Amino acid sequence: MISKNHNKISSLWTNTIMLYLLTFSNYFFSFITVPYQTRVFGAEIYGNLGFATSVMTYFQLVFDFGFLLSATEQVTRNKSDKKELSKIVICVFICKIALILVSAVVLAAVCVKIERFREDSLLFVLYFLSTAIYAFIPDFLYRGLENMKAITIRTVLVKLLFTIMIFAFLRDASQYYLVPVLNIFGNICAVLGVMWHLKEKVGLSMVKVSFKEIKDTFVTSSTFFYSRIASTVYSTTNTFILGLMYGSSSEIVGYYTSADKLITTGKQAITPITDSLYPYMIRQRNFKLIKKLLLIGMPVLTLGCIVVAIFAEPVCGILFGEDFIQAGVILRLLCPVVWCAFPGMMFGFPVLSPMGLAKWANISNIFGAAVQIILLIILYVGNFLNVYTICIATCITELLTLSFRLAVVWKNRARLKTNV
Repeated sequence: MISKNHNKISSLWTNTIMLYLLTFSNYFFSFITVPYQTRVFGAEIYGNLGFATSVMTYFQLVFDFGFLLSATEQVTRNKSDKKELSKIVICVFICKIALILVSAVVLAAVCVKIERFREDSLLFVLYFLSTAIYAFIPDFLYRGLENMKAITIRTVLVKLLFTIMIFAFLRDASQYYLVPVLNIFGNICAVLGVMWHLKEKVGLSMVKVSFKEIKDTFVTSSTFFYSRIASTVYSTTNTFILGLMYGSSSEIVGYYTSADKLITTGKQAITPITDSLYPYMIRQRNFKLIKKLLLIGMPVLTLGCIVVAIFAEPVCGILFGEDFIQAGVILRLLCPVVWCAFPGMMFGFPVLSPMGLAKWANISNIFGAAVQIILLIILYVGNFLNVYTICIATCITELLTLSFRLAVVWKNRARLKTNV
């Protein structure tokens, strides 16, 4: 029994490490290239790239449609049935193809009707292609199987190739199209590598699926989709709003994008833990492990946030160049977002799902979105809406969302000791 539990914990940590390598490789290689890009492009063009990236985040959410949570759970429950796993993957891919086609029509209409998009529509099209291709990397399958090694190695190698090509080919600001183009090339390589692995190593094959199975996959994921869209309102939407407020010729969006890059990196340092815990907690309901991780992680996170807040200007100046020192104020204001992220993610799906309260994790995201929208409306009506007040509103939203989840767990604490 001890050996069995030890193997489960060992598998959890192995999966967590692989998720760290997968997730953090994106930000590690980004940190290598971003300082170079900010110096080549300057705040204005880098802000335009940040705006395009924020727009693509919405499309990425549509392509994922909550499959990262719903399909992961299905894979976890059917991990020994190759035929059923093949059906899950095929159903998800068919749904994604439909979502991509609809999204392409929406993007075309937006680029025609809205000047902010029309003035550089090619940039948005290239980023869209990159995002659509990446959508066919089945993270949900490997997370559900708790075997991230294969996808991690291939993705890290592709990111390394992208990093090398940025330094090799990017020379001046007029080449900013290279960023999405190289992403497209890298994502194609990653998808081809993963598809080979699914067939040759995982043992998946083409099987017939019914319309009902496709529909059920779509409907099951819809609840998670609404939740993920809601949670994006107080993250990516900030860059989108700032891009519309200040236009393509302002440096403010560039300052915010660079500061938000650091905040996102801090949050992504936490994500692999919660992502690997999700399938593990569904099976094991080991709430004591959650407590241990919080007791270890929160003091370290608190100290890190304090240090970054104190030295925000020098950090931005060193990483992004002297022109980005003004981003330090924005970075300081956003530090509480990272502090709230760790307990917020832990008390989300990894805790609420095994308690039988997954719907409250979704509701908490919708609650957070509503709070953020209300705060932004108040700021706009009061003529206080700017980059700094948006940062403060985001911190308030994250804190209230965390409080909401803690309140749900506390109210239903009896479920922590019983099987649901």
